[in-house]
Amino acid sequence: MAKKSSHPAEGQSSSEDRIPPLRVLVSWSPSSTGTEAIEFAAWLARSTPVQIRVVSTISQPLTVTSLSKLSGSYKQWFKKERATCERAVKQALDAAGVDKAQLDKNVSVLIAGPSRPQLLEQAATDFNAHVILLGANQSAPKGRFFSGSTADALLHYSPLPVGLTPRGIKLSKHGVTRINFAFTELGRADDPALRHAACIAQRGGIPLRILAFSAKGLVDVPLEYSPTFPSDAPNWREHSLSLLDRAHDFIAEVFPEISVTTDIGSGHGWSGAVDSLKWKKGDLLCLGSSPMGPIERVFIGSTATELLPHVGVPVLVCPSTYDTEAR
Repeated sequence: MAKKSSHPAEGQSSSEDRIPPLRVLVSWSPSSTGTEAIEFAAWLARSTPVQIRVVSTISQPLTVTSLSKLSGSYKQWFKKERATCERAVKQALDAAGVDKAQLDKNVSVLIAGPSRPQLLEQAATDFNAHVILLGANQSAPKGRFFSGSTADALLHYSPLPVGLTPRGIKLSKHGVTRINFAFTELGRADDPALRHAACIAQRGGIPLRILAFSAKGLVDVPLEYSPTFPSDAPNWREHSLSLLDRAHDFIAEVFPEISVTTDIGSGHGWSGAVDSLKWKKGDLLCLGSSPMGPIERVFIGSTATELLPHVGVPVLVCPSTYDTEAR
């Protein structure tokens, strides 16, 4: 099924010169075996004004970090590594087709410390980043995503949206051409993460597709249902349709200029649910998260965690309390 609004689609947004650049922090090192994070940034750069900075990290034990940095030989070595890293970063960005005007003045930053996730979080704060992009785990099958230790940590603790990309996928030469938002946990039509996805669509003047899909074919399973649900609950589809209708109407009212469609993906297991929908090279999937404690943090739920390995398009995971308008 698909429900579509009557509002105009692409090309209806304000001119780019009135849009402040999206500050994109890319986690990538010359030693990386893939360039997916760089290509993800270049893909975004073809869609909206951006300011890109690449951060490379060197993992060092705490004792080494605290003592060796005091020596002159360490400083000389680090300076040489930083220069080598900057050359590699500029070459990778150029090969990906990123215009120099879209690069930050300090396009390459090299930092060292015992915890890579903490280094990235600090680098994002220093850059006042809007999003952190991570590369693909090279142990993942082509076209799929495996979460490594850094991604796991950031998905649980980053106060910013985190961008993930499957390994070795081909992205649209036209940039992001459609935003997809998926309900994965308890759904409400005015979900803050849905609003964030709509803001991205509005910024790029591109359509928004709102999805509900689950291995069990239901969003928001009532607790009193048995583990064999939905086989013993024929109203699961109506429940999902109702949620999608409310979400569609909410976006159509708040963002009347966006073209909105809705769809349901269902099948055997998560792979079947995802593959039951049609995906394009220009699709970006947005997932919401649950707040973790009193601080605004990404905390990806169990459903989304199970879903990620089966997704074949770039994903943006956003904290439910992330203030889009303030950015």
